[in-house]
Amino acid sequence: MEGQRILRILLLRNTAVMPTGFVFDQGFLSHSTGPGHPECAERVSAIMTHLEQQQWKSDLVLIAPQPADEKWIETVHTGNYRERARAACKSGAPYLDSMDVAISSASYDVALLAAGAPLMLADAMISGEIQNGFALVRPPGHHAETSTALGFCLFNKVAILTRYLQAVHGLEKIAIIDWDVHHGNGTQHTFESDPSVLYVSTHQYPFYPGTGAANETGEGRRKGSTLNCPMPAGATDTHYEAAFNERIMPVLDRFAPQAVLISAGFDAHADDPLGGIRLSTSMYSWMTLRLLEIADKHAEGRIISVLEGGYNLSRIGECVAAHLHELSK
Repeated sequence: MEGQRILRILLLRNTAVMPTGFVFDQGFLSHSTGPGHPECAERVSAIMTHLEQQQWKSDLVLIAPQPADEKWIETVHTGNYRERARAACKSGAPYLDSMDVAISSASYDVALLAAGAPLMLADAMISGEIQNGFALVRPPGHHAETSTALGFCLFNKVAILTRYLQAVHGLEKIAIIDWDVHHGNGTQHTFESDPSVLYVSTHQYPFYPGTGAANETGEGRRKGSTLNCPMPAGATDTHYEAAFNERIMPVLDRFAPQAVLISAGFDAHADDPLGGIRLSTSMYSWMTLRLLEIADKHAEGRIISVLEGGYNLSRIGECVAAHLHELSK
């Protein structure tokens, strides 16, 4: 791992070292999912408790989130879906579209705030205030389809961020790496016909939501815009290292993205209750380092990472810390 760190330093294009941005707001606790639901407010509380114990946290640039303008939501989701989500939350409905997407009266406003948080990081990154950033937000987003809520997710934040970077900041080629234990069906379907976006996913398969087979590589003439690396239950660090070294890194290198986005789920950890993958905490450091190599080589170090899953309250903090510490070095 130290050799990778040295390589990263050699690849850096900028001589000035810029800090890492960090977005969090107590408002994310207001999205109530009810007793016993795994996607609970305690997830982000556990992460913050662990991060507060890290000496290096004071080096992060704290950025206050602002709600996303609804026009950015509609770069990915239909206006009808956005309005249905708003109405369902405001009416006090218990869930949206499927019973696993639990909502409360505050959920729509929290989801707008969560969608806006990565956009604030993008602005700070492009302006040179930060080098990269991590958005500690909820609810998650990568299962949300254009017009349907799925898998705890209301708005697909990474997909919205991608369109924002392209429309506002003029970046053309965006790579999205999704290492959540569940396949990001919503993200894949959003971009599978778009050659300007490369979607890469490592995930347990077969597993929820049932998408993400290796032969799903893009649509029509846009074959190659998607790289799925399905993993069997019980897969370990060794399986992920092989996928990165043999498949993911070469594809990312050829694509040469102008920004790297991470759908950072931490539920592939060996102790997570919702998955069957057996990753160690240190594997999140290793994967982060590999993506830093790509970002430093092709994207001037630009990475934005957004929290997705991760449901072991004793492990999620240490996994996020391992990831964020590598970003901030």
